[in-house]
Amino acid sequence: MLTYKYYQHKETIHNFIWRALQIGGKQGITFLIFILCAKLLIPYDFGIYNYVLAIVFLLIMFADFGISTATSKYVAEYNVTDKEKLKSVLFNSGIIILGLTIIISLITILFGKFYLGDKYIYVLYLLPLIFLIPMTSLYDGIYRGLKKFKYLSIISIIVGVFSFSFVYVLIKQYGLIGALISQNLFYFILFLALALGYREFHLKINKGVMREIGRYAFVYGIAVFGYFLFSRIDILILGHFNYINEIATYELINKIFLVLLVPFAIIGQIVAPNFARDYALKKYELIYKKLKKYTIFFIMVALIFALLTYLILPIGVKILFSNYYTPLFFMIFYPCIIIYSIHVYVTAINAGIIVSTGYAKLMTSLNIYLGIFNLILSLILLNFLGFIGIIYATLISHIIGTLFLHIRYYSKIKKLI
Repeated sequence: MLTYKYYQHKETIHNFIWRALQIGGKQGITFLIFILCAKLLIPYDFGIYNYVLAIVFLLIMFADFGISTATSKYVAEYNVTDKEKLKSVLFNSGIIILGLTIIISLITILFGKFYLGDKYIYVLYLLPLIFLIPMTSLYDGIYRGLKKFKYLSIISIIVGVFSFSFVYVLIKQYGLIGALISQNLFYFILFLALALGYREFHLKINKGVMREIGRYAFVYGIAVFGYFLFSRIDILILGHFNYINEIATYELINKIFLVLLVPFAIIGQIVAPNFARDYALKKYELIYKKLKKYTIFFIMVALIFALLTYLILPIGVKILFSNYYTPLFFMIFYPCIIIYSIHVYVTAINAGIIVSTGYAKLMTSLNIYLGIFNLILSLILLNFLGFIGIIYATLISHIIGTLFLHIRYYSKIKKLI
């Protein structure tokens, strides 16, 4: 029976293993930088590091604006329907990213000083990431769409292992600046390695491909922006009101949870090409059946995840980061358990099924409305509850957003059957 189940899901299992190794190579090094910063920097500098990264990732979101995710979707489709269009994806998507990067960088250089004040200089150190991260994500989307998880994994592991050699030295010797430079170096090396590993593309403009990817990316990009407003705007608000030490503890908890969520992100990325293929072939009933199974499975997993993190995570923090094991930690930790248990379910379903079947537009308007709602609610609760009110606003927004989005998606798919 087990042998039959294995062969039935052999491709998914193998892709999961390779994707896990790839995530370990790519995300492992960024998490290593984070851990070294938590250990070597004073909490205030660690808070600055996370605040600046939040700002830069907001800028990166505009530079990418859904291009990498749309690329993965269309690569999977073109690989089945049109090989010539497939070869046009990299160059045309790259042009869009380059154009957005130039615009965002100029705006940051010209106006960043007025908003960021003394934090402005740290953002300038990370400006290369505005191009490098979207481009590595673009290549990642191409490799995933082609199901080349093995090659992607090997490249990421080699780059990750090589990067270990300079990360510790830079952070130890140069502190906060060294940590920022480490990010740039790692993504630059990863970009070069991914570029060398994929050469099947045309250096010519294809307006049709650019239009298709750009249109879907725009829809998904707006959705991501809205999602940022109700999931990551909290760091920017905390930084704006100078809750720097609180950011340090909050981001330590966030990053630990995000590492724990990696397997669920991998599952979503692995099944996405299959759902994109099924949708292109109009197998709507099969998609609906799979969706019900995934929903039940991940709700159960989310409950188990909440219990285990409640019991185990505080012990790990006490051992590894004793200077953060304070009443402030537990004040932030308890609402985060609920937030990230919801993410267990959402992480796999949204990227793996909703986006890959072309329904990112469902996320767009909902995320924008919820983002505005979260921003207003955060400012209101900040006045009544202090900094913790911002975290509770994020929790409330996650619950509302998940319920509305998934109920709507279920109804849309059911109508197609």
